[in-house]
Amino acid sequence: MTISLGAHAQENVTLSGIITAKTNTETVIGASIFIPEAKVSTVTDAYGFYSIPLPKGTYTIVISYVGFENIEESIVLTENTRKDFSMLEKSKMLDEVEIKYNSSASNIQKPEMSVHKLSIATIKKMPAVMGEVDILKAILQLPGVSTAQEGATGFNVRGGSVDGNLIMLDEAVVYNTSHLFGFFSVFNADVIKDLKLYKGGIPAQFGGRTSSVLDIYQKEGNNKEYHVSGGIGAISSRLLAEGPIVKDKGSFVVAGRASYAHLFLKLANNDNSISFYDLNAKLNYKINDNNRIYLSGYFGKDKMDFSNFFNNNYSNSFFNLRWNHLFSENFFSNASIIYSKYNYGLKIKFVGIDWASDIHNYNFKYNFSHHLSDKLSLNYGINFIYYQFNPGTIKPIDATSPINADQIEQKYAWENALYISADQKLTDKISLNYGLRYSYFRRLGEQNVNNYANDQAVVFNPELQIYEEGRPTGVTHYNKNKKITDFGNLEPRLAISYAINDDQSIKASYNRMSQYIHLISNTASVSPLDIWAPSDQYLKPEILDQFALGYFRNFSNGKYSLETEAFYKKTKNKADYIDGAELIARKAIEQVLLNGEARAYGLEVMLKKNTGKLTGWLSYTLSKAEQRTPGRNAAEPGINNGNWYRANYDKTHNLSLTAAYQLTKKWSLGALFTYQTGKAATYPIGKYQYQGITIANYGARNAYSLPAYHHLDLSATFTPKPDSKKRWKSEWVFSIYNIYNRSNAAAIMFEQNRETGLSEAKRISIFGIVPGVTYNFKF
Repeated sequence: MTISLGAHAQENVTLSGIITAKTNTETVIGASIFIPEAKVSTVTDAYGFYSIPLPKGTYTIVISYVGFENIEESIVLTENTRKDFSMLEKSKMLDEVEIKYNSSASNIQKPEMSVHKLSIATIKKMPAVMGEVDILKAILQLPGVSTAQEGATGFNVRGGSVDGNLIMLDEAVVYNTSHLFGFFSVFNADVIKDLKLYKGGIPAQFGGRTSSVLDIYQKEGNNKEYHVSGGIGAISSRLLAEGPIVKDKGSFVVAGRASYAHLFLKLANNDNSISFYDLNAKLNYKINDNNRIYLSGYFGKDKMDFSNFFNNNYSNSFFNLRWNHLFSENFFSNASIIYSKYNYGLKIKFVGIDWASDIHNYNFKYNFSHHLSDKLSLNYGINFIYYQFNPGTIKPIDATSPINADQIEQKYAWENALYISADQKLTDKISLNYGLRYSYFRRLGEQNVNNYANDQAVVFNPELQIYEEGRPTGVTHYNKNKKITDFGNLEPRLAISYAINDDQSIKASYNRMSQYIHLISNTASVSPLDIWAPSDQYLKPEILDQFALGYFRNFSNGKYSLETEAFYKKTKNKADYIDGAELIARKAIEQVLLNGEARAYGLEVMLKKNTGKLTGWLSYTLSKAEQRTPGRNAAEPGINNGNWYRANYDKTHNLSLTAAYQLTKKWSLGALFTYQTGKAATYPIGKYQYQGITIANYGARNAYSLPAYHHLDLSATFTPKPDSKKRWKSEWVFSIYNIYNRSNAAAIMFEQNRETGLSEAKRISIFGIVPGVTYNFKF
C-alpha cells in the first residue's frame, strides 16, 4: 500500500464521523479507529463521534469493537472529510477472531489507566443470576472493586466508601444503585448501551467524589424499525419497546421492569413484602448533521415491609435534556440540563416513627471537545449543581405513637467547577493526559446554624473517657441564599504512558479529587439509613490524592491481555462516628461526627482471554484500607485511641473468576466465582452487669472480621433456533446463584441463650442457593 505522507511538512486535514450499529443505528461508544500507516488511533466518544487530524494521503482505516465485525476500508484524504460507518453485529462468536492489525495497540499506548470499559455484549456473556444479567455484578468482578457484604447496597472501589462513587446514567447522578438488598441493580441491562468505570487517573471533566466514576449510557432506540423485547422470570419480568419517531431522524426507547416475589409471599400467608419496579425512557432527534437533541429519564422504587418490625422504601428519578452540536470536523460540544432526586423512607413500628429524607439536584453541564492535531486534543467545560437536602421529615405512624411531627431544617448548596484537560502524544512511545479542575462549593441559607464553644460540636468527657454531643451555645440565622461557608479546591490530574512496543507499556497517574457531599449511614442502627449531608464548618470536604503505577501487556496479537496496577490513596477530612452515634431524626449531625483521615494501598492483577469459544478473566486484588481519627489535642485519645484501624470496606483479598463458553450454536455457558476477605467487625470481648442489666464490653474498633465471603454462580442459555430468519427470537436462561449454598455472613449477632444463660454468636445470612429461569424474547 502506498501513502503520500509528506510527513509533518504537509497540511493536515481531518477525518471525522459517527459510528453506529447497522441493525439498530445505535451510536457505538468506545469503538477503536486505527490508522496503521500513521500509527494513529482514537476511540469514539460518548456520542459515537470520532475525529482524527492527518496529513493528506491514502490510508487504511480499521474499526473494531467487541461483539461487532471489524471494518477495514481504504480512504483517500485530500480535504476535511466526514465519513460515517455502520458496524455489523456478530451473530455468534464461535471461532477465533482474526486480527490483521493490532488495534489493541492503541489501548497499550493511551495514557488512560485504572479504567475498565465493559460493552453490553461482554456483560451478557456473564452468568445471569435469576436469569437476568446485571451491570453491578459485572462491576464487582473487576480488580479493586468489592462489596461490603451480602445484602449491602452499592460497591467499594480501592478501599473507598460507597458515597465516594460518582454514578451517572445518561450523565445524571444515581444515588442508590440497588434493588432488593443488592440482589438486582437499578440498571436494566436491556436498555444499557455502554459503561466505563474509572478507578484512578480520572479525567478533569469528572469531580465531586473521591473513589470512582461509573459512567453509563442508555440506548437511543432503533430509528429504522419497531422492536419489542423482554423477559419473564421467576422473580421479575421486563419489557422494552423501541422504534423510529421519524425514520432515520429520531427514535425512542422505553423499558420497564417489575418484581412480583411479594405475591408469592402473600400466597404463603407471609405478611412480609419485598418488591421493586423501574422505568427507563429516551428520545432523540437529529435536527441536521450538526445538531441532535436527547431527552432521557428514569424512575425506580423499592418497597420492603416487614410487618412486625419496619417498613423501608426508596426511589431514584432523573430527567436529562441534552444537545449535541458539531461546530466543525474537529470541534464538538454537549450541553445538558439535568434534574435528579433520591427519596428514602423508614417506618420503625415498635418506635412509632415515620421518617423520610431526600436530596434534589439541578445540574447544568457544557462540555467541549477540540481536536487540534493528530498529537493534541483538548476537553474543557463548566458544571453547575444546585443541591436541596431534606435531612428528615418526621411523623408519628398512628395516634398511639409517642413521636411528635417535626421537620429538620433543609439545607442548600452550590457546587460549581471549571476544567480543562489535554491528550497529547509527545513521541511515538510517550503519551500524556493532563488537566486541571477548579471546584467551588458554597453552603447557603435559609437555615439556623448551631454555635458551639471553641467551635466543637463534639466534646470529650475526660472523666468517662468518651466523646459526647456538644451543647449549642447559641444559634446564627442565615437568610435565604446567604453564604454560610464555602470551599474552593484545585484538582490537578496527570497520566503518562510509555509504550515499550506495540504490546507492552508502563503507565503512571496522579489525581486529586474533592468531595463536598457525604452519605451519613450507620449500619449499627435498626435499619441502614441514607442521609446525604453537605460539607459545612464542621463536616469538612474530603480531599483525596491518589497515585498509581501499572504494567500492561497484550499476548498473541490481543488474544490475551495482562493488566497490573499498584495504587496508593490518602484522604483528608474523612468523617468518622463517635461511639454510640444515633442518626434517626437527628437535627445536628455534626454532634456525632469527627473529621479523621483514611488511606488505602494495594496491588491489582487482571488476566483476560479476549477471543475464542472460551472468554473471560481472572482478577485478584491484595489491598489494605484503613482509617484514623486522632485526638484534637494532647488530652483527647481520638477514635480507637487515635490508632489506624480497618475501614468498614477493607478487603485484604479479593479474587474473581469470570468465564463464558460457547458450547454450540444453541448452548452457551457461564460461570462466576467470587472470594473476598470478610468485612471488618467490632466484637464484644467481655460483659458486665449494671443494675441487673448485662452490658457488652466491645474491643478495638473493627479489630475482627466476619467469615470469608465466597460463592459460585452458574448459568446456561439455550437458543432454540439460533439461525432463524424470523423476527421472533427467543432464549431460555437457567441459572443457579451460590450453587454450593454458602451461608455468607451479613452480620454476627451476639446474644444470651435463654436456656443455658451462656453468650453465643449467631451468623445472619440473607441468601443461600437461589435457582432461576427466565424466558427472553425479541420481535
